[in-house]
Amino acid sequence: MKWIYLLIAGLLEITWAVAMKMSNGFTVLIPSIITGIGYIASAVFLAIALKQLPLGTAYAMWTGIGILGTTLLGVFFFNEKLSVSQLVCVILIVIGIAGLKILAKE
Repeated sequence: MKWIYLLIAGLLEITWAVAMKMSNGFTVLIPSIITGIGYIASAVFLAIALKQLPLGTAYAMWTGIGILGTTLLGVFFFNEKLSVSQLVCVILIVIGIAGLKILAKE
C-alpha cells in the first residue's frame, strides 16, 4: 500500500500543479480551489507513505512523478516546447525513479 499512497501523492502533485497553471495566478476560482485541495491531499498521501518508506526515496519519487507528469501535460495541453536536452533529462529522471523503486529496501 505504501507505493500506492506514494503514487497517489505524485498524481495529486501533478493535479495541483496543472490546476495552478490553469488558475491564472489564482484569478480563476475552480482551478484555484483544486490547487489548494490537491496540494493538501498530496502532502497527506506523501505523509502516509513516509510512515513506511525512507524519506530520500519517497521524496525523490514524489517529485519525480510530478516532474514527469507536469512536463508531459505541459507539452500536450499547454503547447510548451521540450528541447532534446530537456527530454534527455526527463528520461534520466524516469530512470532514476525506476531505479529507486527497484532498489528500495522494503
